[in-house]
Amino acid sequence: MGFLDFIKKGVVEEFTGTISTGDLFLSLIIAFVCAIFITYIYKKTYTGVSYTKSFVLSIILLSMVTSLVIRTINSNLALSLGMVGALSIVRFRTAVKDPVDTIFMFWAIAVGIMSGAGLYLITIIACALLGLFYLISYFKIFKPIEKYLLVVNTDKENALEVSKMFANKNCTLKTESIKKDKVELTYEIIGKEFANEILKLKDDKLQSIHMISID
Repeated sequence: MGFLDFIKKGVVEEFTGTISTGDLFLSLIIAFVCAIFITYIYKKTYTGVSYTKSFVLSIILLSMVTSLVIRTINSNLALSLGMVGALSIVRFRTAVKDPVDTIFMFWAIAVGIMSGAGLYLITIIACALLGLFYLISYFKIFKPIEKYLLVVNTDKENALEVSKMFANKNCTLKTESIKKDKVELTYEIIGKEFANEILKLKDDKLQSIHMISID
């Protein structure tokens, strides 16, 4: 037997040609459970403006579909080559605004690959450890900073005194808009406690205060 025949035989033997129904269901279940865990971590640490249900469902489906694809590739050489050819012409053009969303999608794909390859225990352990490390990093090491956008309206003659009222290291003036005898000041505030103190502030010089939570 030549060297090329030896390699060919070794590659072909890796493909069983059949898909076990039990293994298929087990792969899908493991991928589904891990994807639910991933979406829980995502929801717990989400800091964006609009939380979309469609993205969460995409994570679950992405993990399960990837698991199904890997299970199919492992079973048949012809199907694996056809699958690679089909996927090579697909172009995903959906824009992902937050880089963290991309990481969560990659995490879901990794879970699908491992569960589809039959590494069930490793899939569960790895997924749990990643989630644990991410939560520790998010809440303990890199604590989220609460920021708020404050819009203050006052008279032009009181604008200077109002500016002095908000002279604080946690309060930064971003924009100042003057319309006739009215002045609109926009500040960026860091810290929930300081933001609550401003909301309780009552002064005749302040016509209105609007506060918006931002990332």
